[in-house]
Amino acid sequence: MTRKRVVAMLLILSLFSFSAFADVHITLLNTKAEIQAQLEDVAKVFSAESSGITLEIQPVQASESPFQALSTLYASGNAPSLAMMDPADIPLFAEKFLDLRKEKWVKDSTDDFEAVKTKSGAIMAFPLTVEGYGLIYNKAVLAKAGVDPTKIHTTAALEEAFKKVQASGVDALIIAPMDWSLAAHFLGVAYSVTARNQAGLESFIADLKTGRADVAKNKAFVGLLDTFDVMKKYNAGKSDPLAITLDECPALLGRGKVGFYFMGDWAWPALSSFASDQNGFGFIPVPLSNNASDFGNSGIPVGVTKYIGIDKMQNTPEQQAAARTFLDWLVYSKSGQDALVNTCSIIPAFRNITLSPTAPHPLSESIRTYVAQKNTLFWVSIPAPDHWSKVGASMQKYLAGKIDRRRLYTEINDFWKSTK
Repeated sequence: MTRKRVVAMLLILSLFSFSAFADVHITLLNTKAEIQAQLEDVAKVFSAESSGITLEIQPVQASESPFQALSTLYASGNAPSLAMMDPADIPLFAEKFLDLRKEKWVKDSTDDFEAVKTKSGAIMAFPLTVEGYGLIYNKAVLAKAGVDPTKIHTTAALEEAFKKVQASGVDALIIAPMDWSLAAHFLGVAYSVTARNQAGLESFIADLKTGRADVAKNKAFVGLLDTFDVMKKYNAGKSDPLAITLDECPALLGRGKVGFYFMGDWAWPALSSFASDQNGFGFIPVPLSNNASDFGNSGIPVGVTKYIGIDKMQNTPEQQAAARTFLDWLVYSKSGQDALVNTCSIIPAFRNITLSPTAPHPLSESIRTYVAQKNTLFWVSIPAPDHWSKVGASMQKYLAGKIDRRRLYTEINDFWKSTK
């Protein structure tokens, strides 16, 4: 073969390789509002490194749940190439997502995929992040008040800590009144302690739907709400609890204006911007009783909390291939791993990613400690798309003192009985 023919063939091959992703535009529906700006930066890096692919990040409106947002996009014929969703939402879109079981990253993941696997064994989504949540504390505030966070394993001990912090001249805590935080995460502790695993959750939910289970008679729900009553009593925003914004909460904790804040490690990007001591924070569990040895009092919920599905209904094969390329890039390229660990400040769900954060991330480190000590609870993703809005609204009314405990129990029970 002449040199001229070799050069010509190489040119043809290079053109073919480029044409595979020539001007392919893909979109990612982002349901983690706190990292919208970070993901936009990630998209720029990926687009620059992936010749021919342009990635756009689409945010979800604050008033919409992930399920509502994606359902609307499908109904309008504008489904994103990639959709970031909660675990419980993935099965609801299983017929619209690609089966990813043969992707390389499946074997490298720490996830068991039980939440996103069909009965036939299809894996419908990519595990994006491992997260955990509980009561975040400011170490400096607690030290000044003489509070040892490692000793808080009961509701009574938590209230004693609140009293000491308040006596030191600082408000005890701030409660974020968002429906997703109150319904999905705070009440999620009670679901977790009751269920303990996915099979237990499905059984418990089935009993709630038929009325065989009653949250008013459930030890975990009663105990958790007893603790919530204590939190309400010492809430820095109790004069108008529903007026508190999500932006205010990390500012108050970071600046040492409150001692505690119920939230997850995803709060760190915001919290870090207000913190004078970048290492001065950690988690304690939300206690559910006054017996320190009771299950749940020493653990925090940890699990894969966001998955990414690839649309197969309204995106072209070229867009689907480009979407697969993006997921591979996150797991196997240096830039992608850096995007996960440093730009987005999340804990990856892949054992091959050993990159340590270049900047302090005390909330992730606290979660890693709970994992290492095996003090974790089953992360519950509530299998009902409107649980956020409806049960969250009930929790908001209870937080604001508009309904009593009996009415709250009734509204939670009625929600499940009305759910098909």
